[in-house]
Order: sequence, then structure tokens, then C-alpha cells
Amino acid sequence: MTTTESNSLYSDLEKMSIKELLFNINQEDQKVAIAINEVLESIGQLVAQIVSRMKKGGRLFYIGAGTSGRLGIVDASECPPTFGVSHDLVVGLIAGGDSAIRKAVEFAEDDEKQAWKDLSKFNLSEKDTLIGIAASGRTPYVIGGLKKANENGLLTGCIVCNQNSKVAAVSQFPIEVIVGAEFVTGSTRMKAGTAQKLVLNMISTAVMIQLGKIKGNKMVDMQLSNLKLIERGTRFLIEELEISEEKAKELLLKHGSVREVLNQF
Repeated sequence: MTTTESNSLYSDLEKMSIKELLFNINQEDQKVAIAINEVLESIGQLVAQIVSRMKKGGRLFYIGAGTSGRLGIVDASECPPTFGVSHDLVVGLIAGGDSAIRKAVEFAEDDEKQAWKDLSKFNLSEKDTLIGIAASGRTPYVIGGLKKANENGLLTGCIVCNQNSKVAAVSQFPIEVIVGAEFVTGSTRMKAGTAQKLVLNMISTAVMIQLGKIKGNKMVDMQLSNLKLIERGTRFLIEELEISEEKAKELLLKHGSVREVLNQF
């Protein structure tokens, strides 16, 4: 188990100065992007499959426990405001339910049947995709969910940080990001968590771009849910249409989105 069981490359951490701790953590973090670069082809294959299904009306689901589950929920929750999609298009589920987002639910990840029970509330179809997230690659909650998804015709993928894991074995499109031993032995909230977050960003962003949710490099479908996003949308329109700030903001508030304004010109 190269991530969860291997000993740290460092010893006597408690004797390090703050400067040494931060430098060494940063040294380890720099290995994450390199590890992801090694699996870009696997990520691309999964993205292509997801896009194909979502164009036919499919949805994307993430399941995980602990840090992995929380990261899936974060990615899913960011899709509606960023890309203007419905909240049920990308869904994150965590072992133990929503209460586990803030506080760990003991032994929730050990129930191999629970993930499918959680997923079954969403009236799944063969157009849908399920991605299991598990640093160790051996979380029963994730393994069970992927097994049942396969049996029911869903597309399955995973993000794990150990090679030849049980989670990867039950995934049609596994992504194995081998980041190596953590700075603190077994603390997969560190490099493994960072790797999972980066891969999730890549998957959801690439999928949404392929689905037409970006124009040029602009988030033209973002929800205007706060002043910051209204200001951002206003800037987009100033740049695209070469109009005044006052006019851009007026048009944005009138039509409700950057895309709707651009469609008028």
C-alpha cells in the first residue's frame, strides 16, 4: 500500500522547525502534479465516456468516505454556480450521509451495501456514471457501490492512490494516481487528497467544457448568486462586447446570464 501503509520518507517530525516542516511538506506536494501527468490518458478516457453519456441525458455521481467523500461533494457542489447546471446533474455522496461532511461517522465506510442504497434514491439509469473515490482503494462502501453500478449497466470509474486495488478492480475506467508515502504516515488527506481534488477538477471542468458550458475561456453560464459573480460577469461582457461597465451590468441583470446577453449580439 504505497500511500496508506508505507512509512514517511521523513523521521522525527516533531523535532523539525516550522520552516523545515513547511519546506518538506511542499517538497512532497510537488510530486502530485507529476503523478497526475502519468495518468492523463486514463483520465481522458473516462472523461470521453462521461461526456458521451451526459449528452444523452446522463448524470455524474461521486461516492467516497472521509476526505475522499468530502472532496467529491465539494466538486459536485461547485458545478451549478460555475457552469449553471442543475444541482442533480453532478452529485456527491459520502459514507454516513450529510452529517459525515463535518464529523466522521464511525464505521460508515465499512458497509458494502450502503452506497447502492444511497444511490438508489436517484432513479439511476444506464446513461449515468459513478466514480468511486478512495485513496487506499479498499473502502467497502465504494467497492460495493461500484459493483452494483456495474451490475446495473452504469459507467464506472475511480480515483485511487494505490496500484492494483480492489476499487480499481471493480471499475471500468480506473485512475490510479500513485503519489507515494505521505509526509505523515497514512495521512491521506495530504498528497492523496490533493491528487484526488486535482483529478476531480480536471474531470468536471473538461466534461463541462465538452458540454458547451464555456465560451472562449469564460464561465458564460455561471449563476449570478453574489456580487462577486455579478462583477465577474460584468467584466466578461465589457471584454467581449467592448461596452461600458454601466451598460454591461445593466444588460447582465436584465438577461440573467452572460450567455443570454451574448446571444443578443
